[in-house]
Amino acid sequence: MVNIGVDLGGTNIAAGVVDFSNRIICKTSIPTNAAIGADGITRDIAGLIQSLIDKTGLSVDDIATVGVAVPGTADPLAGEVVYTANLPFLHYDIATELRKYIPLNNILTENDANAAALAEAIAGSAKGTRDSIMITLGTGVGGGIIIDGKILHGCNFAAGEVGHIVICHGDRQCSCGRTGCWEAYASATGLIATTKEYMQSNIRSSLWDLVDRDLSRVDGRTPWIAAQQGDPTALAIIDEYIEQLASGIVSMINIFQPEVLSIGGGISGQGDNLLIPLSRIVDKYQYARHSTNQTKLCIASMGNDAGIVGAAALGMQSTVK
Repeated sequence: MVNIGVDLGGTNIAAGVVDFSNRIICKTSIPTNAAIGADGITRDIAGLIQSLIDKTGLSVDDIATVGVAVPGTADPLAGEVVYTANLPFLHYDIATELRKYIPLNNILTENDANAAALAEAIAGSAKGTRDSIMITLGTGVGGGIIIDGKILHGCNFAAGEVGHIVICHGDRQCSCGRTGCWEAYASATGLIATTKEYMQSNIRSSLWDLVDRDLSRVDGRTPWIAAQQGDPTALAIIDEYIEQLASGIVSMINIFQPEVLSIGGGISGQGDNLLIPLSRIVDKYQYARHSTNQTKLCIASMGNDAGIVGAAALGMQSTVK
């Protein structure tokens, strides 16, 4: 028996066959076409699942669980996509719709950050722990919280939206409608905004040369590259960014005291350039800094496979917290 995990993203849909050792046997992907609507996307997902069945020589009876990770709120008990901000899903029974194409018994849904956190807990940076948190630093700040080996969902399955704690009240606008959210500063989008603000006040910075004096070309790597070259403006940007990132991480640690807090997403690719200065600040300001047991802060290890592995493992979540 195997599981199939589907990671539905705004750009691509990835799917894989995963064995009970959490090893991906076969995977494939296609572009996400939001224009074809929820029914069309579901049809594409069914096509991906069928292609995996064909490639591996499996039968439907060989599949224990199909898990679908979505970029939004999902009800794992009902198999429903409650809401996605950037894809056309609203109270959509994806489990029932998928069965129109493939007669699968156990189809589960989950938020993509929760699925990634589960993957880290069972096969990645937090393997062997009971309590862990994973945050993802991408377009936004996502999060998944694992308590006693289970995903923390909350009463409405929307727990773990860690990017929307406020770290600077009344300041930068967030996409959620509030101002000062952690996501508005600690995401790649936030880092880009901070970089542009600094550049406009420092027209002689070498940052301008990196982007051919075109602000629209600034991305999440720009300040890191300039900082490694010793540019004072870029160094100040990175210092401010790490302070803002640490602010939210310290709050997560103070509330949950997880065994491991792992960091994923594009910015995590900076590795020790990010982790070492971040750890110094977190160690200094976390409430339980004098305790013997401390949260391990690390870079997530599952990479782009986290969504597939976590979605495939949803059948192991026999109870919902």
